[in-house]
Amino acid sequence: MKTLLVSREIAIPEGMKVTVKSGVVTVEAERGTLTKNFKHAKMEITTDGKKVYLKKWMSTRKGAAVVRTIGSQIQNMFTGLKIGYQYKMRLVYNHFPIQASIEDDGKRIEIRNFVGQKMTKICNLPEGVTCRRGTEVKDELVFEGNDIESVSQSAAQVHHLALVRNKDIRKFLDGIYTSEKGHILDEE
Repeated sequence: MKTLLVSREIAIPEGMKVTVKSGVVTVEAERGTLTKNFKHAKMEITTDGKKVYLKKWMSTRKGAAVVRTIGSQIQNMFTGLKIGYQYKMRLVYNHFPIQASIEDDGKRIEIRNFVGQKMTKICNLPEGVTCRRGTEVKDELVFEGNDIESVSQSAAQVHHLALVRNKDIRKFLDGIYTSEKGHILDEE
């Protein structure tokens, strides 16, 4: 059965400017600009300067679920441009100490000596994401950026570089694991 109209309203926070042009949403704020393409959703996205309106006509249940998903993604854009996203990862090793070096001003990570391997593993971070060493804890990497998808994807790529293969993963727990997810600035 089809639903005639599924709609959602998202309030635009102060200090942010939203423009919508044929399914491409651009949000501008002091911390930067984020742009996402929602043309695949086949829905009306409009704005009046104070709210963003999402409408989908004649949709099935799966089509109606897309409305809330895109609303959440736009809300994440607002949150990222307001207080940013931060993922903390820990280097866990038993015998061979993992060496992670941050190159190109936090744009590239090189991992050496993982489970005694001689090969250097390299991860190039997407645009808008930076990496630095943690200050509180030894062997900690901190990923920061405005876009939650880019920050989480870069953390996942680094985790995937340091996976133990062809061994019992219950015994060999070495790797780089996400320890904390949060925001760069504290919420007021």
